[in-house]
Amino acid sequence: MPAAVAVAASGGRDSTALLHATARAARELGLEVHALHVHHGLVASADIWLAQLRAQCARWARSGLPLHFHATRLAGAPARGESVEAWARRERYAALAAMAQAAGCDLVLLAQHRRDQAETLLLQALRGGGAEALAAMPRRAERDGLVWARPWLDRPREEIEAYLRRHRLRWLDDESNDDEAFARNRLRRQVWPALLAAFPEAEQQLAASARRAAEAAAALKVLADIELSALAEDDGPLDVAGWRGLPETHRAPVLRRWLQSVLARPVPESLVRRLADELPAAASARWPAPGGELRLHDARLVYVPPQAAEAVAPESVALDLSSPRFVELPSWGGVLEVKAVAEGGVSPSWLRAAELRARQGGESFQAAPRATPRALKKQFQARRVAAWDRAGPLVFSGEQLVFVPGLGIDARCRAAAGEAQLALFWRPA
Repeated sequence: MPAAVAVAASGGRDSTALLHATARAARELGLEVHALHVHHGLVASADIWLAQLRAQCARWARSGLPLHFHATRLAGAPARGESVEAWARRERYAALAAMAQAAGCDLVLLAQHRRDQAETLLLQALRGGGAEALAAMPRRAERDGLVWARPWLDRPREEIEAYLRRHRLRWLDDESNDDEAFARNRLRRQVWPALLAAFPEAEQQLAASARRAAEAAAALKVLADIELSALAEDDGPLDVAGWRGLPETHRAPVLRRWLQSVLARPVPESLVRRLADELPAAASARWPAPGGELRLHDARLVYVPPQAAEAVAPESVALDLSSPRFVELPSWGGVLEVKAVAEGGVSPSWLRAAELRARQGGESFQAAPRATPRALKKQFQARRVAAWDRAGPLVFSGEQLVFVPGLGIDARCRAAAGEAQLALFWRPA
């Protein structure tokens, strides 16, 4: 059992009741409670909320409750095009996590109740969410090294209001709850009263649906992960040929799980749907994705981060590459590795006055000692090198092409057996 527990405290009715109930229980258990307050800076009364909540916690502490108060004021503002709600939620959870960790807590309690859960399911359904979205809020989740728990998620709001009356607790009303520019406020003020009038059991039934959606989402995730394990390793490329062999109804969930692993950020459902529609017939293609792009070549789908996707190569760079080293080339979007090898490399003498150049056209490459030099385009096609993997620097010594990313060392420059030699490797970012 933790020695301390944190409670996210806004000062509203729900979190006030949860904070008070937690502190009373903690006193009997010998625990410390840390109230965590986030000042969003979005409404004029935010300073008043902070001051009153601080004073309330101080009064409760003087009365014998094991309570400590912490507050953080958010900095910055939503990015252009980002909703205020999404920004506030993301930054609030980050601030709560930082305060909880600083206070030595590994458990954070949140005050959402059954009606909040029902509202969340409705909002997600109206946004076209699938099983994971319709699962709404989890009762327990592990994130940022913390356990986040909602102990009242199955409790009706009426029980919370009864607790407030019984203990004569005072809370603050957030005036932003009256602003119908926010979707949840429109739902609460316009839709919810009519829904309850027509369907009195709506709250209980919607909350029950969220639980069943959570079960379905968990099962779907397990199945998708099993199928994905045969199609991709860690964050590596997706085997599109194998993916095409899946039942059609399995493809989108597997795509979604793969995208979640490589993007490490929320996956737009529009991207999942587009890929599910276009991948089955595509041979080579590119799609924009959050933070970079997706590239399909040779039945492999890969994610390319922005620095590699957007790098612009300079005209030429003179370098001494005659000893093992790593050469970072940000403008090219990658790193050139020079490595000592026993065979298949080039004599260091070829690389003392090397020059890195962008492809101009007309260059030829000899793949093997007895092969005929051929145009780079034909060599790339023969080796099935994707178009975007041809953008790395060509390494010249004088006018002799020595190294080509994706093709290797030109056979005309390879060192003799027993001679000291180096190999070159291009590592896109």
